[in-house]
Amino acid sequence: MHRIGIDARLYGQTGVGVYLRNLLYFLEKSPQNNLEFYIYFLPNEFRKLNFENKNFVKKLVSSPWHSFSEQTLLLNALYKDDLDLMHFTYFSYPVLYKRKFIATIHDTTPLLYKTGKASTKNPLLYEIKFQAFKFVMSQQVKNAGLIITPSKTVKKQLISIYGNKYEDKIKHIYEGVNFELLESSKKILISKSQFLNKFQISTNQIPISKNNQFFIYIGNFYPHKNVENLIKAFSKIKEKVNLILIGPDDYFANRLSRNIGITKRDQIIFYHSPSKEDLVFFYKNALALIHPSLSEGFGLPLVEAAYFKLPIIASNIAVFKEVLGNKYISFRPEDPDDIANKIKSFLKGRKKIGYTDILKKFSFEKMANNTLDLYNQELV
Repeated sequence: MHRIGIDARLYGQTGVGVYLRNLLYFLEKSPQNNLEFYIYFLPNEFRKLNFENKNFVKKLVSSPWHSFSEQTLLLNALYKDDLDLMHFTYFSYPVLYKRKFIATIHDTTPLLYKTGKASTKNPLLYEIKFQAFKFVMSQQVKNAGLIITPSKTVKKQLISIYGNKYEDKIKHIYEGVNFELLESSKKILISKSQFLNKFQISTNQIPISKNNQFFIYIGNFYPHKNVENLIKAFSKIKEKVNLILIGPDDYFANRLSRNIGITKRDQIIFYHSPSKEDLVFFYKNALALIHPSLSEGFGLPLVEAAYFKLPIIASNIAVFKEVLGNKYISFRPEDPDDIANKIKSFLKGRKKIGYTDILKKFSFEKMANNTLDLYNQELV
């Protein structure tokens, strides 16, 4: 029996965490009697999770991503487990690991923009960490047997950065709609009036526009997400509609909140830590999803919005064009005036767009099955 390791240290996070939760959920349902999976969790998820499939084995590690112990303790744990294949699901990995592995590289954003906590650091410290990150990622690209990307766009970006010699080992596998969201959408949801009461308690506000009409943004508030330009654009909208910014309550959200003009504070509202049921409500009741990002690897909220038949207004970046084609209203993300004009144009027309052909392309179940095929390919 072959033993495959999967790095699940980001299981509880957004973004990569959604990828991991869906990968493991569908892998566990796939028949593979000749494979045994060692799943590496940090303590919090290790205590909470259990697998029904006897071929899935939980492994406890205490080395967070981007840590020194990742390069030592995690490395030792992987060698001790004598794996036939390791799947690193993030660009942070022990660079001295020399056995067979594949890697998922979700995007190249950290190479292009200051992201996350990195963007708040002292410039010298940031530069040191950035150079360390570049080295680790270059080693992962060089040494992985195969590299998985969530889109053709990311594959092209990696080839542009690291060279054509890596083209054949980079495989793009599309993602899909989070199974957790699909399960929540089947439940009996609370009414709109009940939800708005909950909303008021959570935010100390309630949408004040006529008929409680609102746009949504879903994601984190890192600088490359470009929410600052979205706020500037929305400040130019005269209609009585709201913009609800849905994401974590953190340094970046608080910084953005302080920059909202006093005249728009009742119209631009933050909603933090949404449940899956909350997200379903927003997708079903919003006017449109607005996504102003400067860089993405895929764009899960766009595919989720398409599933719920929600109109999409988003950046004209390559990956969104790859995912949605011409089935959305695009704007120049660096230009708040263009963003505002596209929102105004939507409010005048409000055209419905069909997404059936788009949704046929995207499935986490297909992603897991295709990933399993790559495991078997590498084990030959």
